[in-house]
Amino acid sequence: MDQVVLLDRPSRQEIRLPKGHVEPEEDPAAAARRETAEETGFADLCLLAGLGVQTVKFEYRNQRVHRTEHWFLYQLGSAVRQGRPPEDERQFRTMWRPWDLARGLLTFEAERRVLAEAVLVWRKLQARA
Repeated sequence: MDQVVLLDRPSRQEIRLPKGHVEPEEDPAAAARRETAEETGFADLCLLAGLGVQTVKFEYRNQRVHRTEHWFLYQLGSAVRQGRPPEDERQFRTMWRPWDLARGLLTFEAERRVLAEAVLVWRKLQARA
């Protein structure tokens, strides 16, 4: 089924896509897999495609932030969840939604654009299969 995992972060009233920081000597695809596993508990992920890089700019705690984000399309290999770090369990509620519904739920336009690209790439991959 064509669904995406979203993270509901009630403390900030945000619904987001999983993402995080790249650790030293870690490539962006490995960071995306690790962060998704930490934030959702789903670790059995198969990389399907890169979705590009974007720079986002925003205010956070009275500071201007410029962040480069690398995005990837992963397919869930198994719905078995592994443990999540306690801080992520407290921060995020995981939810699966159909892509068309998820787009309207996402808090930020930059992530809606990433989701739209993911849908296009997914459909191209499915057409080739």
